[in-house]
Amino acid sequence: MKKSGHPFDMAEVVTSDCVYKGVLMPSSDSTKIVVKLKSGYNVGLLRKHVKKIEVLEHAKTSKAAAAKKLVERKHLPVISILHFGGTIAAEVDYATGAVVARFTPEELVAKFPEIEQIGNVRSRLIRNMFSEDMRFAHYNLLAKEIAKEISAGADGVIVTHGTDTMGYTAAALAFMLEHLPVPVVLVGSQRSSDRGSSDAAMNLICAAHFISKSNFAGVCVCMHEKSSDDFCSILPACKVRKMHTSRRDAFKAVNSIPIAKVDIKGSLEFVQTNYKRKSKEKVVVKGFRENLRIGMLKVHPNMHAQEFLSYKNFDGLVIEGTGLGHAPVNVIDEQTKEHKKILDAIRSLSKNIPVVMTSQTIFGRVQMNVYSTGRMLQEAGVLGNYCDMLPETAFIKLAWLLSNCKKDDVKRLIGENLRGEISKRTQENEYL
Repeated sequence: MKKSGHPFDMAEVVTSDCVYKGVLMPSSDSTKIVVKLKSGYNVGLLRKHVKKIEVLEHAKTSKAAAAKKLVERKHLPVISILHFGGTIAAEVDYATGAVVARFTPEELVAKFPEIEQIGNVRSRLIRNMFSEDMRFAHYNLLAKEIAKEISAGADGVIVTHGTDTMGYTAAALAFMLEHLPVPVVLVGSQRSSDRGSSDAAMNLICAAHFISKSNFAGVCVCMHEKSSDDFCSILPACKVRKMHTSRRDAFKAVNSIPIAKVDIKGSLEFVQTNYKRKSKEKVVVKGFRENLRIGMLKVHPNMHAQEFLSYKNFDGLVIEGTGLGHAPVNVIDEQTKEHKKILDAIRSLSKNIPVVMTSQTIFGRVQMNVYSTGRMLQEAGVLGNYCDMLPETAFIKLAWLLSNCKKDDVKRLIGENLRGEISKRTQENEYL
């Protein structure tokens, strides 16, 4: 039984009921084989069901990468690049139609030669996955790998990441990595590298410049400031959101402003002045309980109590309320009798788990003292009044607090600013 083959080989994979022809892809699970088909889709196969792998064409080593030998420059910072998926380190192999990932330092420098003049590059693959598949276990893994790089002397760490849930991961790392002495910059790409409009190179190079030229310490996101290639914005980890499905400037600061902006030539301008500076502190990782169940529920018309009660066996719930932080709890006529059941359901939940209110308006602050609706929700035990946290950040913060704090402390700390997730005041320039 022959089961040979290496990543990026063109191969024919034979199972008991089918034959798949495509490019063998890297797999983080040794029990599975991943094949990229001609259609561009991946198929995952259990290795035990594979009868034979016939290599049709061996993967070609990048000639530029093979010829390039990196020379360490002592005057340059050490920049570690950890790959966790996304398109930023990928390129299209037009012979196979497959997107081939390049992860070694030599391959990255061959692809983005500007980086060699910015820092001494270390680069390795942690996971090659879609960001929508991230779980708390992956946050724990990534945080530990970042800590390893810092302990090994990295002056900064770049994490390449899919854009869809990059805001969640940025917030998770901000809470997990305590006493962070260097910058950790998450970078993604809205346009795949086979397109002339790809933002991959600029985002990565600007992130490297930011590490090299700034005294910032902490977690942030580096993405295009505008659709044009003028600048990249350095965005606060707990105040950043993907606001568009495909635009290169999809990432915006919410209820905040960018930390800085940087261009591809290394011009750096700080927008904020109150940020943590680099230090000699030792980073401490405080991770997530991986079996936690945290729900997110969006308020909408015609709700039913059962929607809330479906979370009764969860460990916590974040509500995306309307406006200032509201939910349908007022009984005003025959048609709204269900709303008393909703209020009773929320009260019942709050006795057993933390229930946190946010606003689906995205911008602005929860204020549950203005209308009777908000006061009723507070009386029922709902937390989060006066907070301007993104729903995504509230989700991450609640999970992290439940993982690391006593239950009584969770209710108190959810409303305290720990990582820049809650602003003291709302400023006029923090809206769009």
